[in-house]
Amino acid sequence: MSTQQLCDEGFCVIEGVLDAPTVRDVRRRLVVAAEESRRRGIDTFMPVLDPNDRNVRVFNLLDLDPVFVELIQHPQAIALVREVLRDGFLISNFTANIALPGSRSMNLHSDQAIVIPEPWNDAWAINIIWCLDDVREANGATRYVPGSHRVTRQAELPSDAVARTRPFEAPAGSIIAMDGRMWHTSGANTTQRDERALLFGYYSADFIRPQVNWNVVLSEATQMSLSPQMVAWLGLGPAANTSRAAMVRRDLPSVR
Repeated sequence: MSTQQLCDEGFCVIEGVLDAPTVRDVRRRLVVAAEESRRRGIDTFMPVLDPNDRNVRVFNLLDLDPVFVELIQHPQAIALVREVLRDGFLISNFTANIALPGSRSMNLHSDQAIVIPEPWNDAWAINIIWCLDDVREANGATRYVPGSHRVTRQAELPSDAVARTRPFEAPAGSIIAMDGRMWHTSGANTTQRDERALLFGYYSADFIRPQVNWNVVLSEATQMSLSPQMVAWLGLGPAANTSRAAMVRRDLPSVR
C-alpha cells in the first residue's frame, strides 16, 4: 500500500522504522552535530532559506556522525528510493532542519525543480524524511501541495498553491517518502516549547549532478570508512553513471 501511495499521491508515511531508544540517540547526536557544524564555521541559520533564525539547518551530516551514514543507507529507505529511481541513483544530499518555536515557513519549492529545468515529466529525485520528533502541524510539519508531483511546469501551479498546502504528520521514528517533484515548504512552529527535528535524505537519478560535491566536503577519514556500496552511491568512485548507459545499450536493437 505504501509504495502504491508513493506512486499515486507522491508520498507515503511508514511508521515505526526507528524504535524509541534509537530515535532519542539520533536526536541527541543531531544536536551535537549542529554544535560541531557551528564550531567548524558553518552557520546553522541560512537567511537565503529561512525568514528567521528559529530554523536550525545542519549540512554535511555524513561527515558529522557515523549514525547518519547508517541512516542514509537504511534498507527501508533504499527500498523506497528504488521504487522511484530503480538502481540508477546517487545520494545527492543529507541535511537536517530543527524547527524551534517561532520558526516560520520558507518559500514553496520543488527539490527536483531546483536542479532540473522544466518540464518535469518524470520522477528523477526522491526525499526520505526522518522524523526525530512527533511531527504535527502546530510544531512545523513539512507542508505539501497535494497532487503537485504531477506538475510539469511552474506555470501549472495554482495561484493559491500555498493556501492549498497540507501538513505531513507522523510520529517520531517514522519516515516520509516524497516524490522529488512535490511542491512543499517548511511549516511554521506555532507552539510555545515543542521542537520539530527532521532529517532530509535527498536521492537523485545518477545523471544529475548531486547537490553536494562529496569529494570536497567529506573528510579523508570519513571517505576511508565507507563501504564500496556507499562509495558508489556518493559518486566517489570512477564509474559515475556508466551502469545507466549500459542499460540503454541493452535496450537498443542490434545492427548487423
